[in-house]
Amino acid sequence: MKVIFFICLLTILYTYIGYGLVLFILVQIKRFFYGKESIEGFQDSELPDVTFVVAAYNEEDWIDGKIKNCLDFDYPKEKIEFLFVTDGSSDNTPNRVEDYVYPAGVKWSLYHSPERRGKIAAVERIMEFVNTPITIYTDANTMVNKMAIRKIVAHYKNPKVGAVAGEKRVSMEEIDSANSAGEGFYWKYESKLKKWDSELYSVVGAAGELFSLRTNLYQAVPKDTVIEDFYMTLKIAMQGYKVKYESGAFAVESASASVGEELKRKIRISAGGLQAIARLLPLLNIFKYGILSFQYISHRMLRWTLTPLALAILFFVNIPLALSGNPFFVFTMLGQIGFYALALVGYILEKRKLKFKMFFIPYYFCVMNYSVYVGFFRFIKGSQSVVWEKAKRLEKEETVSK
Repeated sequence: MKVIFFICLLTILYTYIGYGLVLFILVQIKRFFYGKESIEGFQDSELPDVTFVVAAYNEEDWIDGKIKNCLDFDYPKEKIEFLFVTDGSSDNTPNRVEDYVYPAGVKWSLYHSPERRGKIAAVERIMEFVNTPITIYTDANTMVNKMAIRKIVAHYKNPKVGAVAGEKRVSMEEIDSANSAGEGFYWKYESKLKKWDSELYSVVGAAGELFSLRTNLYQAVPKDTVIEDFYMTLKIAMQGYKVKYESGAFAVESASASVGEELKRKIRISAGGLQAIARLLPLLNIFKYGILSFQYISHRMLRWTLTPLALAILFFVNIPLALSGNPFFVFTMLGQIGFYALALVGYILEKRKLKFKMFFIPYYFCVMNYSVYVGFFRFIKGSQSVVWEKAKRLEKEETVSK
């Protein structure tokens, strides 16, 4: 029991704290020997053409703002082509895109099919119309900063870079106390890990809110792929290219309207993560992929497999060990009970719409790991569709400037 206890404890600590510390140390060592990573970038006359793909499904409330946001980019307009793909939308989203009055010289196209087959099917359908060397993807309900395209494109000066991930930011609104506290804290920590991952070698997967790739490296993915952004970018990394992270290019998204709404998204991501792990088994071969395998296992695979299981085992194994009277195991048992009690208080406060954010991070942590269990059963049953129910978001959006 003691062996099982310490294996579980070390797995949990490594996944959520230890990997970050190891990553930080490795990055410092790399900086000591090679200096801090620099980005050469392009001169204005060298800037490449890009295609900016906006995926929108029933986003009539957001699409006008998204178009205005796109037109505000600090990038030569003659070098950008906007593709709006609205497949399956049954509201006025396609009409709003088509009827919008675009400034002279803006290159844009609308692609719409009444059939809803999921985001990846929509993206794959329009990729044959992309004629630029770089493709950038974003969602309709996110606002992207003005300098994003310039910041992303700068990385492609390096021929070893195959994809670039932007940063996802969650708008932290007081009225969304529970979820914005947990989701916002999670994404701040996640962004720091991605930044270090990128500096050490490569990001392991991008978020669909904002990412890009070299168009010639695009590979069609299986039609039932649930988290296509993650799968697409890792397949590029497995070809020997680096996936870089650019915090200066960010997409702001409102937090989910509630933890219950966020749970829908987390379950889908968990099911998709397990699906991706099953399809990316060769990436576990550290002798072939080296540092990429280390990053993938440490940052992604453990979160979606062993660590949620270790949390449950740790609790139940701790009970008889604590009953033996050993002070250390009594302390760890009380610590676990206290943590889950805070999570329970967070749950109760959210239901009553009270704002004590110190309780919401433990609650969000528990929700996040619970979603892995639900996602696992969906993955086993094959019941997670690529056509999924969107989580409701807060209406108020953070202002995006430079």
